[in-house]
Amino acid sequence: MTDTIFGKIIRKEIPADILYEDDQCLAFRDIAPQAPTHFLVIPKKSIPKLADAGDRDEQLLGHLLIIARTIAAQEQLEKGYRVVINTSEDGGQTVDHLHIHVLGGRPLTWPPG
Repeated sequence: MTDTIFGKIIRKEIPADILYEDDQCLAFRDIAPQAPTHFLVIPKKSIPKLADAGDRDEQLLGHLLIIARTIAAQEQLEKGYRVVINTSEDGGQTVDHLHIHVLGGRPLTWPPG
């Protein structure tokens, strides 16, 4: 497990508003939301960024998206939502642990920033 803020959340060393947890992943509300609904889905496996995921991670990556969809439905985002994976510095990634952002609850414009 990495020693990032997400590793600490997985190990329950720091609190988070957890929405879902299983043996493969954890989902929780973002502490600096960019939309009325903004949560993250992270793997418990240490993968620094999407570019580091291997073919053996195919099932895990699919699972993360299914959980994102399931929680979006629970959060009543039936009008729509955005799923974002930032990768590396130029992609806007600030924590070196793969994570999926799910944003909704308002119209989201394109292109993003």
